[in-house]
Amino acid sequence: MRIVMFYQSLLSDWNHGNAHFLRGIVTELGQLGHEVTVYEPENGWSYSNMLRDSGEAVLHGFQRAYPGLAGATYRLEELDLDRILAGADLVVVHEWSDHELVRRLGEHRKGGGRYRLLFHDTHHRSVTDEPAMAAYDLSGFDGVLAYGARIRDIYLDRGWAKRVWLWHEAADVRVFRPLQSPDKVGDVVWIGNWGDDERSQEIREFFIEPVRRLHLKGVVYGVRYPKQALQLLAEAGIGYGGWLPNFEVPRVFSRFRLTVHIPRRPYVEALPGIPTIRPFEALACGIPLVSAPWVDSDRLFTGGVDLLYARDGREMERQMRSLLQDPDLARSLSEHGRETILARHTCRHRVEELLSICRELGIA
Repeated sequence: MRIVMFYQSLLSDWNHGNAHFLRGIVTELGQLGHEVTVYEPENGWSYSNMLRDSGEAVLHGFQRAYPGLAGATYRLEELDLDRILAGADLVVVHEWSDHELVRRLGEHRKGGGRYRLLFHDTHHRSVTDEPAMAAYDLSGFDGVLAYGARIRDIYLDRGWAKRVWLWHEAADVRVFRPLQSPDKVGDVVWIGNWGDDERSQEIREFFIEPVRRLHLKGVVYGVRYPKQALQLLAEAGIGYGGWLPNFEVPRVFSRFRLTVHIPRRPYVEALPGIPTIRPFEALACGIPLVSAPWVDSDRLFTGGVDLLYARDGREMERQMRSLLQDPDLARSLSEHGRETILARHTCRHRVEELLSICRELGIA
């Protein structure tokens, strides 16, 4: 097949967690012989911030991690859809795309496009910014790929789309795998962005305070940490590493004894079943994981076997202590967690699901 995709960015993962999944999907499709072109807006938000943060040197790291993977840029006002979509079998558009791009693609499909056109939703805006999502004109689309059952239901219940498929994210196990480190440099690491005050209280309760009370050596990597957040980390003796390119996550995980997952509040309160990409990354890398509460209604993992859960900060403290004091428990979690990823949650699994959807849509 010839596949054309429009996403925020393939090259940058600065505050853009979906880049991990996108890179893995494109790689797997290429390995199966499909021709994939990913378009991203010229000087897009994530890409511009990445260059400002780390300069062009990070692009060389990307090329080493993903040899042969490259995106194409576009300017919306100059986009020639007839040329770009000529011969395409499948077109996928990410939900962070401009409303005008989505409208134009839908009109092009209705105007005689022989490809199939899908919208891909990997965010919580269906509940946190409903007007913006309702404003997308999906009338020309063949369906929606939703990364959680609850999001699928929202599209159907609100009449935004007639056909919606559940398509969870997954791990790119070519890049995210256990690495050997000669020695550990710390006890616990958390990789996550501060965000728009969507989990500031949770970060304090489930990471900063347990690390402080246990006198652990902890480090945080991420972006958009305001001055007061950096002060909280410093007062607890927690290091701050700034932005970490996503493909460097396995190396960092290998140097710590455990990690945590702290979901954003909208996923906990309104979108059960969606863990975001972080647990997939941790389990694929074989590092023991303790998660703040979220409802795994889509039955992705098994609590107590693949990862541990903590209902509050005190239980997070107890779970951290258990993992640090019980090597057998830590080893069992890391082994089972990775086995679950390899058995059910790799990008190859998701590509197989996508190809099944394509057959359902009549693509040979």
